[in-house]
Order: sequence, then structure tokens, then C-alpha cells
Amino acid sequence: MSQSSCWTSHRCTVDVSLKASGVAISDEVIEHYNSIRVRNMGTEAGQRLKLVVMCLSKDQKSIVVDEEKCLKVKDVGNSDVLKKILSKLPTDECRYALYDCSYVSKESVKEDLVFILSAPETAPLKSKMVYASSKAALKAKMPGLKFEWQINEPADREASCLVEKLGGRDTVKSLEGNRV
Repeated sequence: MSQSSCWTSHRCTVDVSLKASGVAISDEVIEHYNSIRVRNMGTEAGQRLKLVVMCLSKDQKSIVVDEEKCLKVKDVGNSDVLKKILSKLPTDECRYALYDCSYVSKESVKEDLVFILSAPETAPLKSKMVYASSKAALKAKMPGLKFEWQINEPADREASCLVEKLGGRDTVKSLEGNRV
């Protein structure tokens, strides 16, 4: 791994439900989850989190925030938001992410958190196993997640895959300002 933030030590809360994988969830993961899901009064729109990327620590014993890969709303600007989001997920290493997704459905404009598990085919098998076995416990610490997007192969990185997770083309009319 080349991301230095995945190599540092973090405060961790050990949860009994994590016994299967033996991986703890750092307190900063929960803090970032709370920050991305709640709009704080007085917070400038550009300072809100758009993407929180999480990875295993170097010792493989805890899930930590990969600060270098996280994005704020101001970081994506008017660019191709989905392309920017996907560029933060390595194509050869596993990651978890929370993505604050903006889209327009038949009924209204929506913003929902999407839980992402990126486990590329080229990632080491042991890593994929640890990420998969820790996923349920991590999601249990993040109540209210409606959508999950799993990225295993290059085709999964297409916007159409996310659109299907959000309800399909009949429901979703635009994603991050782009017509689908």
C-alpha cells in the first residue's frame, strides 16, 4: 500500500461483532461517518465531506480513514464527480468508502450515502477476504445506509452500475448533475 494514512496508529473501539474477522473499527471512522451524514449548521457547503475512504491499517487489525483519499465538496467542483470519486479508489487494493451521492429521481432531488466496497479482482486474496468478513460489522456501525455499491471488476465502475443500485434508469433521471 502506498497510502501513508493507512500506516499510522489510530484509536480503536473493539466490537464483539468483529470477532469473525478480528478487525476493529477506529474511532475516526465513526467520527467521519457522523460528519458526512449530518449537515452541521454554519458549515460552508464546500467544506462538507463528499467521500470518506477507509482502509485496513498496516497491521491489518483495524479499519482506519485514508485521509489522503477523502474528498470535500469543494474538491470535486464542477468536474465529473463520479470520475473523481472513482479515482480515489485504487484498482489493485481493497477499500471501503462512504459517498454522499446527489441525484434526481422521478419524485425529487435526493442526497443519499452510498456504502462502497471496492475489492478489485487484482487485489490480494487475503485482503479481499478480510474486507468481506469485516463489511457487515462496519455497516452495523453506520445506521441508515440505504445503498451499497460493490466494485469488483472494471465494468462495476460504470455510472450505470450505481444508477441500478439507486433504483434504475426508470427512477434515476440524473446523477451528480449528469443525465443518465
